[in-house]
Amino acid sequence: MKNKQHRLPAEWEAADAVVLAWPHADTDWAHMLDEVRACYADIIAAAASRAKVILIGPEEPEERYMPSGDLRDNVVFINIPTNDTWTRDYGPITCETADGKHIANDFKFNGWGLKFAADRDNLATSALCSTGLLAAERANRLGFVLEGGSIESDGRGTVITTADCLLSPNRNGDMSRDDIDRRLCEYLGADRVLWLTKGALEGDDTDGHIDTLARLVPPGDTILFTGTSDTADSHYASLLEMKKELEALRTADGSPYNLVELPLPDAIYDPDDGTRLPATYANFLILNGAVLLPVYGQPMKDMLATMTVKAAMPDYEVITVDCNALIRQHGSLHCATMQLPAGSTNF
Repeated sequence: MKNKQHRLPAEWEAADAVVLAWPHADTDWAHMLDEVRACYADIIAAAASRAKVILIGPEEPEERYMPSGDLRDNVVFINIPTNDTWTRDYGPITCETADGKHIANDFKFNGWGLKFAADRDNLATSALCSTGLLAAERANRLGFVLEGGSIESDGRGTVITTADCLLSPNRNGDMSRDDIDRRLCEYLGADRVLWLTKGALEGDDTDGHIDTLARLVPPGDTILFTGTSDTADSHYASLLEMKKELEALRTADGSPYNLVELPLPDAIYDPDDGTRLPATYANFLILNGAVLLPVYGQPMKDMLATMTVKAAMPDYEVITVDCNALIRQHGSLHCATMQLPAGSTNF
């Protein structure tokens, strides 16, 4: 790596903890709190089986939503005001320094390009850093808009992102692609940034976050990506173009990536307005030897996705979590979680 000062660890590296935000009545979940809280309880239990869980929000969950037995001790609640629950996009993006310390990057979050209120969410990382739970030193990056779901890292200097998101005029509209490249290299310790321009899913409020489309998996030369062979699906052409872009990408040593196609879930529609929701199996979390995989009550597709992930990561346990409730607000499991690398907390 050219920048030896720090690096953004790969998600499959060891983690101390995962940050989640508890759904409360002053969020978009107000009309379906019981349903989404049951989903969060499943995610918390799955994550607590592998790491500590830091749960933030203005309202502590009832015990019935907490995991039982020894896993309960792995969940810590911190009272921090929030607008919403997507900690992937406003939680700390944590880098490791050359001497083994950590930097909790506090980037600006502006509600995915000024679409939604984000005043409280934008302060959550600063508040979390002030609790003493983190060993990582906060780095004020509030002059640059960056969401955790918009970037993938192999831990060795490669970052993958999407042009639709990072070049959105309501994020860093005064910056060119070269400007953003330089910021990503400076702040994340990257030495190259790979860009995708195709593939955004219908109903995706994030403008095409990479974590809905294409995911780096261990050891870093393989990409699991969303695809479909259904020519009648409205995503067919765009996902095919994205696949061609992925085929053209090269690893740092000049080799093509190993590409593994994930199925696209059958269309799921919002019961209130009938719009298509951005369900994707790519929105998984890799956590300390496990893959927490969102599923959607579609037996054949869910099974195929599980088998595909297991084939790509045979040494990992695949833990499925029904995310039908979560997708109702246009996000899924990875969007709702943010891992903290090993050594970055005071646990």
